Amino acid sequence: MSQPMPRVNLQGAVDLSALAGPPAGPAVPGAPGGAVADGQPVPGPLVTDVSEATFGQTVQLSTVVPVVLVLGSARSEASGQIQEVLEDLAREYSGRFQLARVDADANAQIAAALQVQALPTVVALVAGQPLPLFQGAYPEPQVRQVLDEVLRVAAQNGVAGVLEDTGADDTETEVPVEPPVPPLHAEAMDAIERGDLDAAEAAYTQALNENPRDDEAKAALLQVQLIRRISQDDPDEVLARAAAAGPADVAAQLAAADVEAATGRFAEAFDRLLAVVRATRGDDREQVRVRLVELFEVAGPVPEVQTARRQLASALY
Repeated sequence: MSQPMPRVNLQGAVDLSALAGPPAGPAVPGAPGGAVADGQPVPGPLVTDVSEATFGQTVQLSTVVPVVLVLGSARSEASGQIQEVLEDLAREYSGRFQLARVDADANAQIAAALQVQALPTVVALVAGQPLPLFQGAYPEPQVRQVLDEVLRVAAQNGVAGVLEDTGADDTETEVPVEPPVPPLHAEAMDAIERGDLDAAEAAYTQALNENPRDDEAKAALLQVQLIRRISQDDPDEVLARAAAAGPADVAAQLAAADVEAATGRFAEAFDRLLAVVRATRGDDREQVRVRLVELFEVAGPVPEVQTARRQLASALY
């Protein structure tokens, strides 16, 4: 866990202009770039969900009100913990900053632009510039210290508006209608619920046979196979065997990577298998490469996958 940052400044901040694009909604009073009077009211929600489609409006808002971005994942328990802390503080600070929640799994472009290396990550936006704050589940007293410093820097840069809470997320004007779950997917999910992995695997396999481009079925099938592989062994024993064996023991390292991936520790699983790729040749290397690619599919579009793909290409070629 990183320590509280005693000072925050705008020097060396990453330029987000390419990602932000044109504002995704009505203009924010006083934007862009102009200083506002301390406490000037600005309409907007205290807490909002941000996507790549609405990120431009968030960047625009940060020219008059500081924005605190929390990039997390449903796969990360720490993401939920720090999000709850920040939501409580957003209400307590009464509009002096906006909390913008970003699903890093669904918005990989935002995570990549902010150079996110781990989840959750908290970043401030002040005058359109990102200020890295901290990673992980931070204690509330230290979060307050960081927020106070962000507000101080924001005021120095003329970003001193205060949100008048609209009570709703005004960056998302339409509620998307969830598409119906395909019958074979529903059949597979029911099978998983009752612990019948054979039936789940059969349903997802049939879905892929009918539509080879069904990426959701492909990822879900790989996840079911992952669950099957780890279901017979004690996770601690698997990891201990891998630690004692070293990277040349392909079977031990594959089993350990499965345990790590199944518990959401994808970065550790990827690093482990990349080390095996570098230490092996021939069929052993190909077996590990195939497993890595499968775990990429299971993990989805997260920053760790992008990093590992680049490292795999470098190791192979």
